[in-house]
Amino acid sequence: MKALVKGRAGEAQRSEKAALERCRRRQIGGCRRGRASQNNRPMKNQTNLRPQTRAIHAGEPPRHGVDVPVNPGIVRSSTFTFASSREIQRWAEGKSKAYIYSRYGNPTLTVVEKKIAALEGAEAAIVTSAGMAAISHSLLSLLSSGDELISTAEVYGGTYRLMRDVLPRLGIVVRHVDSSLAGLEDAVSAKTRCLYVESPTNPTLHLVDLRKAAGFAKKHKLVSIADNTFATPMLQNPVAFGFDMVVHSVTKGLAGHSDLVGGVAAGQAELVARVREMVIELGGCMDPEVAFLLTRGIKTLGVRIERQSENAMRVAKFLEKHRKVERVHYPGLRSHPDHQLAKNQMRGFGSMLAFDLKGGLPAARKFCDRVKLFLLAVSLGGVESLVVLPIFSSHYRMSEQELRRAGVKPGTVRVSIGLEDAADLIEDLRQALG
Repeated sequence: MKALVKGRAGEAQRSEKAALERCRRRQIGGCRRGRASQNNRPMKNQTNLRPQTRAIHAGEPPRHGVDVPVNPGIVRSSTFTFASSREIQRWAEGKSKAYIYSRYGNPTLTVVEKKIAALEGAEAAIVTSAGMAAISHSLLSLLSSGDELISTAEVYGGTYRLMRDVLPRLGIVVRHVDSSLAGLEDAVSAKTRCLYVESPTNPTLHLVDLRKAAGFAKKHKLVSIADNTFATPMLQNPVAFGFDMVVHSVTKGLAGHSDLVGGVAAGQAELVARVREMVIELGGCMDPEVAFLLTRGIKTLGVRIERQSENAMRVAKFLEKHRKVERVHYPGLRSHPDHQLAKNQMRGFGSMLAFDLKGGLPAARKFCDRVKLFLLAVSLGGVESLVVLPIFSSHYRMSEQELRRAGVKPGTVRVSIGLEDAADLIEDLRQALG
C-alpha cells in the first residue's frame, strides 16, 4: 500500500512539474510559437484590403494557431539581448535589423507603424512622442542652414510657430503661400528643399489641391509633406496623389479617445529612415504603452469617422441656418469654397468644423461658457464633442495679420464632433447660442 501511495505521489509530482513547464513555456512564448507555426497562415497583399479591414489586421503578427493572443503585447523593455558579440557587431555595421534599445525601435511600436503605413499606402512609418515631434523631426531630417521651405500659411498654430520662431534660428528660411497655392512659382528658389501643406486646414477647413501641390514639388525636385490629421487615412491619402511623406498628430482621430499623445511620419522608406535617425538623435520616441493604445484606437477608426462625419454634417447644416452664425466652415456644405475639391480628393468630409459668430469675441466667449454637453477643451478627434476658441488655443501668440491670413477671426469657434447622438448635440448648440 505504501509503495502504491508513493508511486501515485510521484506521478502527481511529475504531472505538476509538467504542468508548470507548460505554463512557463506559454509565459515566455515557447509553446505559443511551436503550436502556432503548424497552422500559421500569414495574410498576404494587405494593401488590397479595404481601409477598415487594414485598420484591424494590417501590421499584426500572425494570429492563427493554438494559444495565439488576438492582441499584440506590450513589450515594456528598454533594451534587448544579443546571442553573441558577432550579432551586435552585425547590428552596428547595419547588417541586422535586430532590436537593441527602444529609442531605436520596439516590437510594439513596429506593429502600429506597419498598420499606419498600410492605411496611408506608404512604404514605412515611424511613430513619435507627439504630433509636433513628427513634424519637426521630419523637417529637420530634410533641412539644413541655408535651405528654404515653402509652406501653406494656414497650418496648425504649433506648426506655424515652429516655422516662424524656431527654424529661422537654425538658418532655415520659410516662405508661406496661400492654401490655393497661388504664388508657388514665385516662392521657389534654388535653395528650396521642401513643400509642406496641411489639408484640410486647422481650423477653417480650407483644402489644398494635393495633386497640384505634389506635381509642383516633383517638378522642382522638392520633398513634399502633407499633414493629414484632420482627414485621417480613412478619408484621404496624400501619398496616392504623389506626396512623399504624410504626418499626423495621432493624438487626434487615429487614437480617437483623448487618452494619449503621439505622432507619426509615413512615406517613402528612405525618407522615413532619415526621420528615424532624427528621432534617435533627438529622442522623440513613442512609449510602448502609448503605441499599444494607439493600435487599439486605430481598429475602430473607420466606424468612428463614419459616425462623426454624419454628425458633423447635421451640425453644420443646423449652424448654417442659425441667425447668430455668420459663416460655417465645413467642406461638406455646398457653401464652402472648396466643396468640389473635397468631393474630388476625399472620401468624406470629416469630423471637424468651425463657425464664425456675428457678435465676434464676446459672443464666442458667451457661447463657449454656456455649452453643457460639448466640452470646452483643446485637441480633437475623440469620442466626445469639443469646442474651443482658436485665438486662445491653437493660434495663440499670433498677430492680427497672421490670424487674418489663417482665416481665424476673434469670433471663430472650432468644433470637434464626437459620437454622441446628433440630436443631443444640436439641442446643446441651440441653447448655448440662445
